[in-house]
Amino acid sequence: MYSYRGLERLLCEKGITKTEMAGMLGISSRTIAKIGKGERLSRIVTEKICAFLSCAPEDVCRQVSDNVILQTLRDEKASKVSGGLYHELQVRMTYNSNHIEGSRLTEDQTRLIFETATLDAPDGVPVDDVLETVHHFRAIDCCIDHAEEPLTESFVKHLHYILKHDTRDSLLDWFAVGDYKRRPNVVGGRETAKPKDVPAAMRRLIEEYDRKGAASIRDVIEFHAEFEHIHPFQDGNGRVGRLIAFKECLRHNVVPFIIVDSKKMYYYRGLSEWRNERGYLIDTCLDGQDTFKRLLELFDIPHE
Repeated sequence: MYSYRGLERLLCEKGITKTEMAGMLGISSRTIAKIGKGERLSRIVTEKICAFLSCAPEDVCRQVSDNVILQTLRDEKASKVSGGLYHELQVRMTYNSNHIEGSRLTEDQTRLIFETATLDAPDGVPVDDVLETVHHFRAIDCCIDHAEEPLTESFVKHLHYILKHDTRDSLLDWFAVGDYKRRPNVVGGRETAKPKDVPAAMRRLIEEYDRKGAASIRDVIEFHAEFEHIHPFQDGNGRVGRLIAFKECLRHNVVPFIIVDSKKMYYYRGLSEWRNERGYLIDTCLDGQDTFKRLLELFDIPHE
């Protein structure tokens, strides 16, 4: 949904009244009244107005969600608020998710990159660690921007592209950045889906997930576990999987979870034993949800 800001200014510049615009676009007087009050309107109305004015949605409106967490993240991201939920989420989620996968950057270094776009690091820090940190910031932005949209294979691949483009892996002919893997791989000694089986497995996973409708935290965790068992990409599966889980929690108004690096062995055990004992991963992710709840409480943001 959208709430309008800046519309009257644009109409004034073009010498058009709201009533004239309504007549040209076939918008009802009730809708015009809503615009005047700054109330929420549909995506269709937004697209009509933006096409009529030849402008981008952000020029006349902002997205509005009933999800307090998502709305807070969107507002702080748009306003470039420093020291709020969006700021801390970017630093903490990026640091922990990358560190779980072997990044050498500390949390303080991650924070410095986010806050100042600079890095004070000793010799030997891989360039890819820095690149993937910046890329992860952008991937979180992408999840926030598209949180309420249905999950698709193209979106999953786009997250992988954001994370891995311009890295050393992207220079390898056989490494498919933004696409499913071309070579078989294992994780923790466990066999994963063969490259030829990945497209069908991913379509089936997303279709089965979508059929559930409103997803619970356990539904999101189950999707995450099955995604990691498929292991659809050559590398970056853990980070992409956790980003998807973050997006889907926002989509379904569920408090997201952050797996902290100190709990990674419990997390790995949960993924490895998922088919035998689901409680390990569920408990670890619920612990990660408690971590996120403490972050919300730090900023007095209500949650269930």
